[in-house]
Amino acid sequence: MEYFCAEKEAILYTMSTKKAKSPKATTARTQPVRHSRIVCLVSDEEMKIIDDYLKKYRINNKSNWMRETLLSFIYKNLDEDYPTLFGEHDMRR
Repeated sequence: MEYFCAEKEAILYTMSTKKAKSPKATTARTQPVRHSRIVCLVSDEEMKIIDDYLKKYRINNKSNWMRETLLSFIYKNLDEDYPTLFGEHDMRR
């Protein structure tokens, strides 16, 4: 009976140390899981311009660059076009 308890404790100890060492168990996800997809068609000339830009600035992750570029443009416009109580013309008078 003592052997069984000692073996059980050894197995539980091994399982607990493996979980602690596993990077998946200890690290939290820093980026959200992306399930939605956006598809955009471009012409051959536009694709060449994009590829030349990525090559010139040594950008390896095209999807990350595209996402950051698109969202930064949207955030910039939202920041500039915030809702106001009065129109711009009324405030400048």
